[in-house]
Amino acid sequence: MGREKPVLLPKHKKLLKELGENIKLARLRRKFSTEQVSERANISRPTLHSIEKGSESVSIGLYLQVLIVLGLEKDLLMIAKDDELGRKLQDIDLSTKERAPKRK
Repeated sequence: MGREKPVLLPKHKKLLKELGENIKLARLRRKFSTEQVSERANISRPTLHSIEKGSESVSIGLYLQVLIVLGLEKDLLMIAKDDELGRKLQDIDLSTKERAPKRK
């Protein structure tokens, strides 16, 4: 019995597809073949092909291995770095101190 594929909304699938395309373009700019990248990342060529297609069934660890080969592993740190919504929600919960009455 195989693993079940995660169910994603079309807009989320589009994000993964764009990520895969960006990885493929980075590989091509470096003039690496699929064979070179897959060997260096210790993955099969079909798995690399799945990554470049943005497959949701490939683990994030394998995406990272390919990014390491391409020298882009630091890009992973950009995910959720600027959590604007989270900061706004946090600010809502911050209580303000009451001021002392003014002196006359």
